[in-house]
Amino acid sequence: METNHIIDKKEKNSISVIIPAYNEEKSIEETINKVKLTLKKTRINHEIIVIDDGSKDKTKEIIKNKFKDIILIEQEENRGYGASLKEGIKNAKYKWIAITDADGTYPIEEISKLLEYIPKYTMVVGARTKKGAKIPSLRKPAKWFLNKLANYLTKTKIPDLNSGLRVFRKDAAERFESLLPDGFSFTTTITIACLSNNYKLKYLPIDYYKREGKSSINPVREFVNFTLLIVKIILYFKPLHFFIPAALFFILSGSLWAIRNLINSYPTGFLNIGLFSVLLIICGIQIGFLGLLADLVIKRTKL
Repeated sequence: METNHIIDKKEKNSISVIIPAYNEEKSIEETINKVKLTLKKTRINHEIIVIDDGSKDKTKEIIKNKFKDIILIEQEENRGYGASLKEGIKNAKYKWIAITDADGTYPIEEISKLLEYIPKYTMVVGARTKKGAKIPSLRKPAKWFLNKLANYLTKTKIPDLNSGLRVFRKDAAERFESLLPDGFSFTTTITIACLSNNYKLKYLPIDYYKREGKSSINPVREFVNFTLLIVKIILYFKPLHFFIPAALFFILSGSLWAIRNLINSYPTGFLNIGLFSVLLIICGIQIGFLGLLADLVIKRTKL
């Protein structure tokens, strides 16, 4: 169950906006200006934290020369998107966190709409589901598969698994800090972790624009990492959602194979279900017991 959370009077009116940046000299100035304008209109107490993740271009210089009123955290080496967000969260002074990318792909003005749903929801996500959202074609098949897998394993419909425009409670991120990766799968992880622990999430449809500059995402590598990550997180929080379907698959396959062997051996007068079918059924039973054991361990850990 979700942990109790007491909202103080000023909490909803204070937010830390975190912007990770790596070689974003073409868009960083416009991104920061949009964030500042959006927050000015909402009249919300805020701080803006930009994490320069070892940029090799002029990203850092642009921030230093043009923005004296924001917090710049410099990382000497490129540590990754997730590592930048974690560093920003660690240094944030407010209890609510908003994140957006520095590449100009997200409609930053939508942050004001996301803020309307706090503190009722633990996390409010800008789902890139509006018609015309510029999701790169190369990512669409992988995105569709990962969403379907996450939907099945979490038993929840997730409109956008890894959107980089969202608002969430700082303590929720801190709770799962040990699980949050340093790479691009940060948002995927925190989404599944919150859903698996019964936190309330809200999705609002947003646009998604063509990015400025070259993306640092390797689609094939990230697809493999995301897939393994989804399975890993579900095994950590709700193992039965993985083990029971797998166990039933092996048991059903073994049973069908046994029936086939019985039908084929009936004319000979010597009924035989076959060794392979027995092995499949035993394997299914073992997987089922392993899932039950994992579930017991997790429940005991939470006590």
